[in-house]
This record gives sequence, structure tokens and C-alpha cells, in this order.
Amino acid sequence: MTNLGLVLSGGGARGAAHIGVLKALEEHGISPTHVSGTSVGAIVGALYAAGVHWSEILRFFKTISIFNTKRFAFNKPGFLDTEKFYDDLKVFFPRDNFDALEKSLYITATNVISGNLKIFSKGQLIKPVIASASFPGVFTPTEINGSYYIDGGILNNFPVEPLKQHCDTIIGVYINSLQKISIKDLNHSYNVADRALKIRAVSDSIRKFPECDLVIAPKDVGGFAIFGMSNTDAIFEMGYSEAMTALKENENLFKN
Repeated sequence: MTNLGLVLSGGGARGAAHIGVLKALEEHGISPTHVSGTSVGAIVGALYAAGVHWSEILRFFKTISIFNTKRFAFNKPGFLDTEKFYDDLKVFFPRDNFDALEKSLYITATNVISGNLKIFSKGQLIKPVIASASFPGVFTPTEINGSYYIDGGILNNFPVEPLKQHCDTIIGVYINSLQKISIKDLNHSYNVADRALKIRAVSDSIRKFPECDLVIAPKDVGGFAIFGMSNTDAIFEMGYSEAMTALKENENLFKN
């Protein structure tokens, strides 16, 4: 049996593009056997690996209230308490374990104390998913077995590595395209610093594109804010459209 891998990058609200890609894959009869994701890619990837249909994942994205006052953190380092997202995901993962999934799943998170990257693929599932998506400074670090973790995208925002030893073919989905700007947009020091961090992050990911057999990277989704949840439908359509084009152009890749 041929193993097909799917890499889902981080990117906040732009993760709706991942769901659009899942719809396109379904319409082409393509079903990945292994999934690797970070940050929002970990959320979408875990739901997909659990057998949740893309339409239900999209509904979840459109209805979950991230900044609800009930999620505010108190006496913790962050605005939102990651523990208060557990019950939202427990609905989809009644048995909180990687071995309950239909597909093999790999999730990255960053150990905020040691600075090391952690790849989760067994044991409890929900906390690693939450940890991987814990954007630093906004979400509190997530405690797992005595260690504390934050966003996996800090060290690896395009985690193709876990799939390389298991998969014959790998599809990568990248949702952080660098947007064109002018020097007028860099009118403050923090704008320059932010741009520099984005350039570094994109460069690290693009360098790994050749390790994939196909990369789907919607060009315009990078223009949407990481926490802008009001554009979910538009971002979803961008992912779907880009994936449909890419799959049509590379149909020979999946003939077998």
C-alpha cells in the first residue's frame, strides 16, 4: 500500500485554507494516510485524522469563539487560558489518544523552557494539539507531563520531517505567503522587526518545499490577519481553488 503524507503549516485564521484543500482532495479521491501539522495545521490535521469531514471542520472554525471572556487567563502568562479550549476539542476526540485516530498523526510543539522541538505522535492527543496552536503571548503555555509547550511554528512551521520515513508521496500545504510591501509600509521600527521575522519564517519553510512532491501555497492568504476570523469563507475558497488547480496540473502524481 502506498503511503501518502500531508503537511499542514501554521498560520492562524488562514488555516481555513487547509480545509479548502481537504475538500479538493476529497473531490479527487485522494486520501492521505499520514498527517503532520503545526499550530492551526495541528488542529485541522488532528480533526481530519480523526475522520471528521471537512464540512464539519469548517463549521467548527466558523462557530468557535476564541476570544470569549470565559477563556481569559488569570494569573497566568497569556491573555487566553489554553486549558479552557479542552472541552471544545473533547467533543471530537472522546478518546483522548493518538491511537484512536484513523490516520497516523504528527504534531509539533515548542518546549518553552528547554527551547527544543517536540514531535507528538502517541499518548494523549488534545493537549499536544492545543500546545501546538498556543501562539506565544496570547495563549498560556500548555503543561504536558511536567513540561510546558507553546506554538510549534516557532521552531518548525512546515513539519515535513516526520513524514519522510513513512511516506512515498508528500503533499505540503503552506499558508504564509510573504506579501508584497513598499518601504512606506516600514515606517516604524516594529514594522521592520516584524517583517524580518516573517522573512525568516517563510525562508525556513520554503527551503523544505523540495522535500514534497506537491506544494499547495495559496498566494493571497498571507494578506489576512492571523486572528481575523471574519474571513473564513474567503480563505477557505482560496485554499480550495489553489488545490484544485494544483491537483489538475499534477494529476499524473496520483494516478496510482
